[in-house]
Amino acid sequence: MTATPVTSTAPADPGTSSGPFAALRQQLTDAAATFAGSADALGGILAGIVDDVDRALGEPLEIFPVCHHSPASALAMVRRLRVKQPRVIYLELCEDLQPLLTELRNCRLPVAVQAFASELDGFPAQWAPLSVVAPITEASAEYQAIAYALGTLGVELVLVDRSTDHVFQWQPRDDGDAAPDGTPDGATDDALHGDAVGVEIGDLRPRFAELEAYLLHHGKVRHWSEWWDQYVEQPLVDADHDTYRQVMVLIGSLFRRLRPADANRLDRDEDRERYMWTRIRQHLATSGADPADCLYVCGAFHAASRVEQFGLAADAPDFEITARTATRWRYGLIPSSHSAIEAQFGLAPGSVSVAAATWTKAVAGRRVTPYRLDGRAGKASGRGAGRRGATAGPAPGEVVTDRLSGFLAAPPAPGALDEAELRGWCVDIVRLARRNGYLASTADAIAVFETSVLLAGLRGRARPTPYDFADAAVTCIEKDVVPGRRDVRRLCEILLGGDRVGQVGYDALPPLARDVLDRLAPLGLDLEKRTVQRALLDLHAQPHLAPCSDLLWMLRHLLPGDAARPIMGERGLGHRSVQESWDLALGRHQRALIELGYEGVTVEQVLEQRLRRAVRAPDATASVALAAVEDALRLLGSPRLVDELGARAVELLTAERTADDAPEVLRRIRRLLAHHRTTGPLPHWCAAFVRAGYAHYCTLLPTAVADEQTGVRQVGAMLGFLFGMEGLALSLGCDRSQLELAVAQAHPEAPAKVALLWAARHQLGLLPLARLREHCVELLANPLVVPAFPQYLSGFVQALEPVPGLAPFVVELMSTAFARLPDPLLLPWLPTLITALREHGSELVPLLVREAGRTFPGSLPALDRFVPPWQSPARPGTPAPGATPGGAAPAAGPLVALLAAHPDPVDAVATLLGCADAWAAPGQGEAGRGGEASAALVALLAAYPEPAVATAALLEGAPAPAPRPGR
Repeated sequence: MTATPVTSTAPADPGTSSGPFAALRQQLTDAAATFAGSADALGGILAGIVDDVDRALGEPLEIFPVCHHSPASALAMVRRLRVKQPRVIYLELCEDLQPLLTELRNCRLPVAVQAFASELDGFPAQWAPLSVVAPITEASAEYQAIAYALGTLGVELVLVDRSTDHVFQWQPRDDGDAAPDGTPDGATDDALHGDAVGVEIGDLRPRFAELEAYLLHHGKVRHWSEWWDQYVEQPLVDADHDTYRQVMVLIGSLFRRLRPADANRLDRDEDRERYMWTRIRQHLATSGADPADCLYVCGAFHAASRVEQFGLAADAPDFEITARTATRWRYGLIPSSHSAIEAQFGLAPGSVSVAAATWTKAVAGRRVTPYRLDGRAGKASGRGAGRRGATAGPAPGEVVTDRLSGFLAAPPAPGALDEAELRGWCVDIVRLARRNGYLASTADAIAVFETSVLLAGLRGRARPTPYDFADAAVTCIEKDVVPGRRDVRRLCEILLGGDRVGQVGYDALPPLARDVLDRLAPLGLDLEKRTVQRALLDLHAQPHLAPCSDLLWMLRHLLPGDAARPIMGERGLGHRSVQESWDLALGRHQRALIELGYEGVTVEQVLEQRLRRAVRAPDATASVALAAVEDALRLLGSPRLVDELGARAVELLTAERTADDAPEVLRRIRRLLAHHRTTGPLPHWCAAFVRAGYAHYCTLLPTAVADEQTGVRQVGAMLGFLFGMEGLALSLGCDRSQLELAVAQAHPEAPAKVALLWAARHQLGLLPLARLREHCVELLANPLVVPAFPQYLSGFVQALEPVPGLAPFVVELMSTAFARLPDPLLLPWLPTLITALREHGSELVPLLVREAGRTFPGSLPALDRFVPPWQSPARPGTPAPGATPGGAAPAAGPLVALLAAHPDPVDAVATLLGCADAWAAPGQGEAGRGGEASAALVALLAAYPEPAVATAALLEGAPAPAPRPGR
């Protein structure tokens, strides 16, 4: 980074050998030659700074240079307004913000003037929404000028800076139309200002990093705000008008000439200056105002402008102002705060609070009556607001004299130590520290007092500043940092004024915000307060509060999380709570409520527009559309809107090319179908969604199964949709063969997807449970497959979504794996199993736990005798030990006779067992249907003797025998 002197096509400077600053110019040139060995570069810069001062002060239109939120600038402005009493004030502020300034009388400062646009026309869509804010505090010169102009009859206020539309027109678009970064004027992430671009008057800060570091080092300060307060703010508080103007232009010219060679930033700064001078000339030409009765308020950086349009006598043509885009801008006032201003413009924490304290002290000590907009009176308050003053400052037209030489050469006036003020700070900070848990005492107050004086002396200050006091308090009180406590530096900020937060009055709110406050009035709360308030709604005893409940749920959806937070009660599909409890902080989130007013007239209109925009967005998906449908049902209850959003959901589903959204689609459509089935006939869009989804997922299934990028969870959700909605889809005209064909065409390679496809084939009847069990036994018997077995289990767990009847089999499979695998194999893949289940089936694991709870015994004694249902001593068809091939188990004779007497159930069971052709018992011949049980049935009874014995005992009237040991 290098500093580059400003080049210009402006006319030559006034004579360098004459004029009020000739002596100062020669003195600086000689000093440059002495210290630098040559007067070429350094001498040119120093002489150019003097020329800038001479040029700015010689302009017929009086230029009043200011610094943003500077008490010295505000005091100088008040003094000058009372002396000059200008009839026209040209103010460096976006020209389209002027209609809002009259609403400042209904606000409590600090507030910010805002321009907001959510629907863009002429800007990249990625930039939306666009927002520009200009914060205003009482300790600022711009507010004093505004209050004077709006409160004094016959005074015209003209904003001459570029419009908010041009702010973004001049943004560079070289980064793929990325969102604007706010570099022209600063941006913030503060909650009150959001990500708005900030516009300020008087951006006085070195844009050359090495220069700022040099000033901070030799000034013995830590940040720029402290340097400015010590070396500029305090010396200029009591300066006369000429001295103030010359010093401010000098600083602006210095920072302007020593800045990095940033072409984009330089072009924007100069274009702003050309824009403002063009607007000033146009207004003077149309209004016929006398420049001697006008005042041009701008930042000191722009007061030292070198553009060719500078001044009323410039021969350069007017700057060509481009037309605004078709973007529709909305305007309003939003609350601001000291911390928001500091974050937005890169100021040190607490610096605006220190400036506010300095302003209050200066106004009280110097008997200056500032201008204020009184909302009740409708005019600016302050003595002498309507008459010309007779003191402080030169008369208009007076010859400019050199005040810079004396100001730069004279040492700073020694300020007496205000022991009473410093003593009060020390006592108050100890009191605050004790309230916040610090072990502070009177000794600490004394230590803070002495340390403040010591630090001021070490830093070359005649009296301690608030920054010295804060450093001393941190040193003496904050001996240890405890989490959860406010740090001592923050306590010092609170002591010196705190983070003052402004408020926009009711009359200055947009119609939507006023409508919200009016509709919530039955709650009996003062919702303009910044505190959190509790609202209790008994909708059964107070049915008139139902509209308030509806509005609160809509605000819950539109505003930040804690603006309207439900403590008790919920609003679901088809469900409304009878009693509700809310924590409301609408006053704290006034900015968000105001910005809702930029989008519509009522909350219902804004919500409807947002739902439509959500489903029409370029990144909208079917799940987003279904969520919008659900919100419309819960919050608005508009069938027309629901049908529109549902139709859009069908379009988005059929347009999807991946299954990434399938789990969310399945979850939401199930909930919506359950709601509509209980409230009335199925809407047309729901039927269309099921039909489209069935066909869409059948088509997508083979590709998704083979795609490595598609997870098992997504495939499981697709199958869950196909099997879960199958009955409804078939009733709506879908073809089941399409699903069978899709499953047949699917050829997965991943173990989890293989297991998932096996479950799908089983659900379709293509893979019996016995064959599925054999597949799993083969997997466990193969040592090469065992390390991947957790992936198979993960697939079976996902299969519980489309085939919940597999839960007993999955429990059996997992238990079999734990029983058969040896520890050297089991322990290595156990962490993989847990990870797979957590990643892919966390919500399905409870289903397995419930099934395991039904399968396994609940006590230790029963566990000793427990035999899993999937284990048996012999398979059907294999005689049990002690049983003859032709006979039944002992004590089963009455049961066999009973089965022979009722052969129809036996025929059905035998058919299921695959042995319906053998009915005669061995040794009995071919007796037909009246013979003994078949060999297969006898073998089955022999394999499971306990039921037969128990049944026979019941038939004979005898108690059932105890089970045999081990079974």
